[in-house]
Amino acid sequence: MSDNFYGLRGKVAVVTGAAGDIGAATVKLLLDHGANVIAQDINPAVNQLELHQRVVPVINDVRDEYSAQHTIQLAKDAFGQLDILVNNAGRTLNKPALETTVDEWDTLMAINARGYFLHAREALKAMMPRAQGSIVNVASIVSRIGLKQTAAYAASKGAIAQLTKVLALEAGEHNIRVNAVAPGVVETNILSGMVADSRATLASFGHLHALGRVAQPEEIAEVIIWLASPKASFVTGAVLMADGGFTAQ
Repeated sequence: MSDNFYGLRGKVAVVTGAAGDIGAATVKLLLDHGANVIAQDINPAVNQLELHQRVVPVINDVRDEYSAQHTIQLAKDAFGQLDILVNNAGRTLNKPALETTVDEWDTLMAINARGYFLHAREALKAMMPRAQGSIVNVASIVSRIGLKQTAAYAASKGAIAQLTKVLALEAGEHNIRVNAVAPGVVETNILSGMVADSRATLASFGHLHALGRVAQPEEIAEVIIWLASPKASFVTGAVLMADGGFTAQ
């Protein structure tokens, strides 16, 4: 396969939540295919990505309007343009609705919904003058189906799915595509601090998927960069289920 198979060589991407498992896998794939990356995360571990000359890490909070403006401007300052935004930063919560506090609800909506909106809005401002660009939002199967103990998380991911569709309609006339990927269960560290072994806990849900296993972060990253790339040039407004057959049931 050509090293420019996806047509990403020289493209400039912003990836939020870049220190997490899916974010880091996405950054690596973008770099492998020749892109330049602004890697954002609130976790200082994102600075480890600076070891690569085509990565500029930035530590900030996706909930903050100025931070979104700063991150997008950094892409233009560092690499001259912005071609791709991957909205990936997120937080989960597994609690019954009756036990979910207002603070927990507001935190998830701020990170998972407002953060995506702010970065998409600023990215569109940078992309529209050039009449090109692609935004990929990371949603979840709970943007489409209901699961117990996910009230706040599902609401935030549902917001992302609808935001994706509206932005696709508004950005289409500017030749900008907006899509979402909706993963099933992915073996990551997202439950760290909630359970003793996040990866093992998540892997245990493999039997709920038609393929009999959960996803690896790299598999979701492959879907993300396909949606971001010119290979998906006629795909916009889609919420692509990368869920191992979970929602086919």
